[in-house]
Amino acid sequence: MVCGGFVCTKKSLCALNILYVMVSLLLIGVAAWGKWFGLVSSIRVVAGVIGVGIFLLFVAFVGLCGALMHHQVLLFFYMIILFLVFMVQLSVSAACLAINKEQQKELLEVGWNKSEATQKDVEKTLNCCGFFHPNYNGTCDADCFSNPLSCDPCAPIIQSHAEEVLRFVGGIGCFFSFTEILGVWLTHRYRNQKDSRPNSGAFL
Repeated sequence: MVCGGFVCTKKSLCALNILYVMVSLLLIGVAAWGKWFGLVSSIRVVAGVIGVGIFLLFVAFVGLCGALMHHQVLLFFYMIILFLVFMVQLSVSAACLAINKEQQKELLEVGWNKSEATQKDVEKTLNCCGFFHPNYNGTCDADCFSNPLSCDPCAPIIQSHAEEVLRFVGGIGCFFSFTEILGVWLTHRYRNQKDSRPNSGAFL
């Protein structure tokens, strides 16, 4: 049987959704691990990552059930959801790759001022204090604060890694965007195929 046949398309769609299940469980596990060991103290960050993982797990479950049962309704909704996710993810990935240094600086400052928990996480992880300059009259979770004159501001350190991180995130996002549009194409093809094997319940 050629790879464009019913069975091969079904197996490819199942394999793709198993990949999504693994990625979603990884996201949930990493977020829970980071919170448990105190690496991330921001509830919003942890909740956001876990929320994305649960949503991806739900989408993968719908796609896997639809593929195994050749269920037309489940496959239709899976295809629509996956296409919407593809559009959003491709837009975000393109924005990550296209953002310039001045825009990076503005976004980093907004993120810094928005969450005090994020500030503490960054200061503790990068061993720096303050965004543009250390506030010696305030508090800081960095180890260097015991000798304040040795503390560097966080902005230059963050920005030195921001471009690399954005390129990585944009590249990963583009890769998964490709898998999503592949999933849409496989689902559309699979919905219009009929199982030629005897005693098969095609077009449920």
